[in-house]
Amino acid sequence: MKAMIFAAGLGTRLKPLTDTTPKALIPVKGKTLLEHVIIKLKDAGFKDIVINIHHFGEQIIDFLQANNNFGINIVISDERGMLLETGGGIKKAANLLGNEPFLIHNVDILSNADLGALYRANTQSNAVATLLVNKRESSRYLLFAESRLNGWTNVKTGEIKSPYTNIDIERTDRFAFSGIQVFSPQLFKYMDNFPDKFSIIDFYLAICNKEKISYYIQEDLKLLDVGKIDSLEQAESFI
Repeated sequence: MKAMIFAAGLGTRLKPLTDTTPKALIPVKGKTLLEHVIIKLKDAGFKDIVINIHHFGEQIIDFLQANNNFGINIVISDERGMLLETGGGIKKAANLLGNEPFLIHNVDILSNADLGALYRANTQSNAVATLLVNKRESSRYLLFAESRLNGWTNVKTGEIKSPYTNIDIERTDRFAFSGIQVFSPQLFKYMDNFPDKFSIIDFYLAICNKEKISYYIQEDLKLLDVGKIDSLEQAESFI
C-alpha cells in the first residue's frame, strides 16, 4: 500500500522553532514528527511513501538518508521551487503515486487512528475518497448527507461552501476533518482544471456533486494537531 505525507508546510504557527528547522523535524518525545508518522504508516502496512518537501527541504532529505528511509521505499516530491498547498501537492506527485488508492497523512497529526481500517473502509464504500473525521468541537466542519460530502461551513463566520445551491446545513451531519484521508487516482482527471496551487478541501467541494467523497469515523479516535507551540507540550504526554 502507498501513502503520502504532507511535510512541505512553513510551520508558521511553530515559530521560532521553524525559523531554522522544518516542521516535520520538530522533535516530540525523542522522535521527529516525521518519524512518528512514518513508523505509524509502516506498522499499518504502508511500505511505499511519497513525502513532499519545501521549507528547509534539504534537511528532510538528509534526515531520511541518515535513517536509511526507515527500511521502506520513500520518494521525495520536491516543492522547493513553490509551495503548492495540499491539493497542488497531490497533483504534482501524481506520477509517483501509482494507480491504486493511497492514504494521505499530515505530518503534524498525532493520533491512535487505525490507518488500515480507514483504507479498507474506502474500498468497501465505493467512494473515490474517504476522510477520517470526528465529532470534536471546531470552528470549521465538513457537511455530509447520506455519507456523502455536500459542503463545508465556518460556524464562527457563517460562511458556507457547497456546489449545491439549496443546501440546508441543519439537515447535514457535521464533522471535523482529521488531516488523514484516502484518495483514489481516478480523481486526478478533475485536477487538470485546477491551478498548480490549491487546497484539497476546496477540490473536494468542487467535485462532490460529481463523485462520492465519504467519511470514516473511529469511535475511540484520539487526535492531536501539533501545529502550535502549546500543542508541543501536550504532545509529550499524548504519545
